[in-house]
Amino acid sequence: MKNLKKIQHKVTSPLVNMGPIKLRQPIPTEGIENVDPFLLLHHYGPYAISEFNNPFDLGPHPHRGFEPISLLYKGEQLHRDSLGNEMVVKAGGVQWTTAGRGIIHAEAPTKEFVKKGGDLEGIQLWLNLPAKDKMIPPNYQHLEENQIPKLFSEDKKVQVNIVAGKQKLQVGLIKTQTKVNVFTAKAAEGGTLSLEIPETHQSLIYLLDGEILVNNSEVLKKGENQMVTFHQDGNLIEFTATKESTLLILSGEPIQEKITQYGPYVMNTQTEILEAMRDYNQGKMGYLY
Repeated sequence: MKNLKKIQHKVTSPLVNMGPIKLRQPIPTEGIENVDPFLLLHHYGPYAISEFNNPFDLGPHPHRGFEPISLLYKGEQLHRDSLGNEMVVKAGGVQWTTAGRGIIHAEAPTKEFVKKGGDLEGIQLWLNLPAKDKMIPPNYQHLEENQIPKLFSEDKKVQVNIVAGKQKLQVGLIKTQTKVNVFTAKAAEGGTLSLEIPETHQSLIYLLDGEILVNNSEVLKKGENQMVTFHQDGNLIEFTATKESTLLILSGEPIQEKITQYGPYVMNTQTEILEAMRDYNQGKMGYLY
């Protein structure tokens, strides 16, 4: 008998306003503050980018105390940061920033992409850091789609990209500070796959596009319920695509620490937030123009 995890929540992915853009925010949402250690999940786009429409231009801004992660599904965007990194992330690629004690970065579609036009779509995750690691040196990791280990279902109808963590014999290349799995998946209609997820992990599936049946019990559809979270029981998650689908699978060992968040900073106390603001204003997180 399969030891499937029980589904805890099934929720929509409401549109929220973030400055000039609208994006979907399944975490946090009503009834779900976070899926520890994941604090925020933003699904942005697809936006039709052109010289006349380029809302997703995020100028230099700071972070401290967590890991902002971008998974790009369509288009291309330029990452710049105060460590001196300047990288173009293309569809299927990943940028994994460890803010640690402080980093300033900027993200925007490349000038070439804006000029030729096209769709831009991606996921931004905020992954918490435990108190002992919140002030580690900042770091940046970048993977192109062809560098990411792949896992296929027996019928080859499902492809899973192992960004971080492990599944079967595939191990992600991203060096993580905590035990997490970050997988992206594409499934053709009728494709089915089981994934092994530790009992101790908090976990979720988020559907970007299509329609899937999860654990033979719950249906996720684009534009309706788009995310399920699971209890910390069982060690399997199974899904079947009833339409061609694109999804994100996350799991992680909960950190279980009280957090205090203010804007781009995630710390454990209000005093640490004030220190972050002071350090940024004093230039201690570096500079980016």
